[in-house]
Amino acid sequence: MSIALITGGSRGLGRSMALHLADKGIDIILTFRSGQSEADEVVRDIARKGRKAVALQLDVADSATFDAFAASVKTALADTWKRTNFDFLVNNAGIGIHAPFMQTDAAQFDQLVNIHLKGPFFLSQKLLPLLRDGGRVLNISSGLTRFALPGHAAYAAMKGGMEVLTRYMAKELGERRIAVNILAPGAIETDFGGGTVRDNEQVNAFLAGNTALGRVGLPDDIGGAVALLLSDEGGWINGQRIEASGGMFL
Repeated sequence: MSIALITGGSRGLGRSMALHLADKGIDIILTFRSGQSEADEVVRDIARKGRKAVALQLDVADSATFDAFAASVKTALADTWKRTNFDFLVNNAGIGIHAPFMQTDAAQFDQLVNIHLKGPFFLSQKLLPLLRDGGRVLNISSGLTRFALPGHAAYAAMKGGMEVLTRYMAKELGERRIAVNILAPGAIETDFGGGTVRDNEQVNAFLAGNTALGRVGLPDDIGGAVALLLSDEGGWINGQRIEASGGMFL
C-alpha cells in the first residue's frame, strides 16, 4: 500500500490527481489552503473508492509554517496508517496571475516566487525525511516554459526555475533512490487563473486550434498522466520534463 502527498489536492488538477491515484490503489494526503469543505469532499470521494485519505491545511506561500506542517504529516501517518513515511510527493499547489511583463509589480512577482518556487523548494526539504527511500517526487510545471504567450512572464519564469530544480533534486536524491520528475500541463479547462481557458470561448478555440489533438485539456488528462508517472512502470524515468498538452504549438 502506497501513500501520495499532493499539495493543492482539493480542487482542479490536484483533485483529479488524487482521484486517479486512488483508483490505482494509492492512499492520499492532500492539502488545501482555505477550502476545507472542498477538501473534505475529496476525502469522501476517495473513501468511496475504498482508499484512505486525510486533508491537511497548508499555505505553500508561507515557508515559516513548513516545520509545523511536516509534524502534522508525521502525526497523520502514525494515526491513519501506522507508518512513519510516505511514498510520493506531488508539488502541485499554485495560482495563476496574468500580467504583461511591463505591468507585473513586485508584489505579484513575490507572490509567484513564494508559491511556485520557494514553496516547493523548502517544503520538499522539510518533507524528504518522511519520504521513503526509493520513493518519488513529481513537480508541476507548465507548457508556458516551452512556448511564450504574453501575460505569463513571471509565472513561467518560476516554472522554469522548478524545471532546473527538478534536475538538481534528481541528481542529489539519487543516493536515496528517489526519482524526481516534472510534469508540464498545457492549457486545461479549470478555474485556474480565473477560469479563462474553460469559460472564454475565443481563448478556448484559439488554444484548441493550436493543439495537435484539436482540443484543450481536461483535468482528467493530467490526473491520468500523474498516475502513469507514479506507476511501477514509471520508476526508471528520472530527471525529466514531461509535457502533457495534447501537442500545443508544435
